[in-house]
Amino acid sequence: MKILDTIVLCLVIIGSVNWGLIGFFQFDLVAAIFGDMTMFSRIIYAIIGICGLYAISFFAKDRFIKK
Repeated sequence: MKILDTIVLCLVIIGSVNWGLIGFFQFDLVAAIFGDMTMFSRIIYAIIGICGLYAISFFAKDRFIKK
């Protein structure tokens, strides 16, 4: 796995854990650490969103690239 893929996968996992905390406990970990919709927290949300979009390419890699 490429280094970029590993970083993206880690950030997607962190994002999914945050969404799980929001769904189950109404606790936003990013907002608790970095503040509620501060510029830095918005950057974190944007980076994790971009990583989620990039992670969609993992499906294409599995289907079309033979190992």
